[in-house]
Amino acid sequence: MTQSDQRLPAYPDELPEPSQIALSDLSDALARGWRDFRRVPAYGLGFSAFYVLGGWALASVAFASGRAWWLMPFILGFPLIAPFAAVGLYEVSRRIEAGEPLETARILRVVFEQRNRQIPSMAMVILMLFIFWVFVAHTVFAVFMGVSAMTNITSSAEVLLQGRGLAMLILGTVIGGIFAAVLFSFTVVGLPLLLDKEVDFITAIITSCQAVAASPGVMAVWAALIAGALFLAMLPAFLGLLIVLPVLGHASWHIYRRVMAG
Repeated sequence: MTQSDQRLPAYPDELPEPSQIALSDLSDALARGWRDFRRVPAYGLGFSAFYVLGGWALASVAFASGRAWWLMPFILGFPLIAPFAAVGLYEVSRRIEAGEPLETARILRVVFEQRNRQIPSMAMVILMLFIFWVFVAHTVFAVFMGVSAMTNITSSAEVLLQGRGLAMLILGTVIGGIFAAVLFSFTVVGLPLLLDKEVDFITAIITSCQAVAASPGVMAVWAALIAGALFLAMLPAFLGLLIVLPVLGHASWHIYRRVMAG
């Protein structure tokens, strides 16, 4: 139960065991996510616009400083922080599902009230992993390419497609995949659970990992779909995020509901 207009209880909610899901549940969740987005696109566009504007700001700083290579860790690591963008979208989908009014003031109030709950703690976990990923990515880049390559990498893509550049990309992708897999396991059910129930973030992380363990193959496909869709959405000047991010956010809520159906 989302505590949108009531005082939070002083005791934790009881949780059912995570259920197994099938590939058909992914397609159903995506269809429901698209339906939710089409019903109230303003919310999806509004929440995702912050990430598009952030991408533009980062790109502007990177190119102005002559260090466009800074964008690579951000682009590869974006799937690590994207789940947090969906918190507001979870509330929209929850209200649609429950037949509650879609009032902007109430939705924003719910999002704002999360500061007094457990989502900020989960946000710190996400942020720390993302910062650590950026540090590791820069370290891998420096080890393989050296400082001199950082000044001319934007003028020749061939630097990344041969020799040490190719090895760096392979290793960086593997390490990034590990980071993404860990954080996906923490958040795929953990974040919507924190919005929906009164539990601590450690319980949410454990429950989310149990959900992944219950359906490892299906969850791996879902993680790959999310990562691939977000990567492609960033290619057209981050503009694809305006559609992909809200659809995935709404769909993630429906995945959570299916997993925790009890």
